[in-house]
Amino acid sequence: MSAFVNNTPIVVLLLPMLVRLSLSGAARASSVLIPMGFATLIGGMATTIGTSTNLLVVGVAADLGMRRFEMFDFVLPAAIAGSLGIAYLWLVVPRLLPDRTPPLKDTSPRIFEALLYITEDSAAAGKSLADVRRTTGGKIQILSIERGHGLRVARLPTVELRTGDKLRLRDTPENLKEYEQALGAKLHSVDDETHPVREEHPRSAEGQQLTEIVVTDSSPLHGRTLSEMRFAERYNLVVLALHRAGPGGAVSGDISDVRLSSGDVLLMQGASERIAELKRGGHLLVLDATVDLPETRKAPIALLIMATVVVLAALGIVPILVGAVIGVSVMLLTRCLTWEDVTAALSVQVIMIIVTSLALGVALIRTGGAEYIAQLYVVLASGLPPAGVLSGLMLVMALLTNVVSNNAAAVIGTPIAISIARELGAPLEPFVLAVLFGANLSFATPMAYQTNLLIYTAGGYRFADFVRSGVPLVLLLWAAFSVLLAVLYDL
Repeated sequence: MSAFVNNTPIVVLLLPMLVRLSLSGAARASSVLIPMGFATLIGGMATTIGTSTNLLVVGVAADLGMRRFEMFDFVLPAAIAGSLGIAYLWLVVPRLLPDRTPPLKDTSPRIFEALLYITEDSAAAGKSLADVRRTTGGKIQILSIERGHGLRVARLPTVELRTGDKLRLRDTPENLKEYEQALGAKLHSVDDETHPVREEHPRSAEGQQLTEIVVTDSSPLHGRTLSEMRFAERYNLVVLALHRAGPGGAVSGDISDVRLSSGDVLLMQGASERIAELKRGGHLLVLDATVDLPETRKAPIALLIMATVVVLAALGIVPILVGAVIGVSVMLLTRCLTWEDVTAALSVQVIMIIVTSLALGVALIRTGGAEYIAQLYVVLASGLPPAGVLSGLMLVMALLTNVVSNNAAAVIGTPIAISIARELGAPLEPFVLAVLFGANLSFATPMAYQTNLLIYTAGGYRFADFVRSGVPLVLLLWAAFSVLLAVLYDL
């Protein structure tokens, strides 16, 4: 999949499935998340559109006068070396990784803070706290009784509950819903605490479902409050409760004003269509909702358009850049995509990284910096055959991509690789591919690639886990590509 689709949505799609499997005891999260993430990086090496790094290297090399790589020009070395990498991820990595506890592991069942709103029709209105506890079989644990603005009522057994009271609870989602039904009350929308739930509220829609959303480091919720995001208005979902992982996880005050952080879990309710849209959007990590099957009526059209773009590019009939733009246009015309989907797929951060990286590469070429670095590298590698020089260049790229942006490493490395090849009088293609493959070996650190950070958070990994599993993979693929490029290009 990652040879043709961006890695990030693939990881976002698979993470909830694998986390749920781990929570059910089917597999250890630590043994499957890193292999899955690394496998998407390996697959992305196979085609020119597999990653933005590939597109940059191919584009910069073409601008410098080299023949432009077609879609599958380097699929052979990628497939052979990638097979070795996949075997390593399957057979070795699960044995290297210790059993880690994901941030969500202690949440089975998860405990949430919530507000239960006593309405006029509630069976609890006019009842004592002792009666309410008896109605729920003594299970309900009330943290506080909030009445009016800032007033809290003592939790005495004889205290009488009134319409408008809000009971602050801490319990599992199942128990919270049970209390809501037993007392005829309403789990309160934390986005609109001062008003009762009205008929036009999203909760009145048909096909209601509960879902749990995890806040990750890359989530739009991270570091923000629900009020700041106007979450209810944007997604038309009601946030019922909040779970904070780890010790000291109690929530005080209005949940909508709590600044969310990585590991927090939000319990939400809404129409199944809204939850399905949220899950399809790929911006938030959705866990435990039972969502209707996605609409597949347009799927054959979308697959046909995608296959046509790939085939035309592979046969050299249409350049991939032109074909991709035409493909997106046809997707829009056939309503497989909306303009919102297109604009949501554009990342300002990625675009700025690419633009500044290209500017840095141009500066290296125009100032003679690339040629100077190439000459210096050739002097340092004197005595080595061209295959050894190529292998060393790939290793430098692999080290660089694990500490800085892989796009920056690729754009800087491509003009240097071409200059080195010209200094040696060797063909340009293998040296450019050395940069391309080396810049994709982002396995050794969590910060090496954005999907690594997603996995790092969801799996409860430590930095050392990436080093332990990623460094051998970097060395394995570096050695494999070094041999393959030397053989295929007769160096």
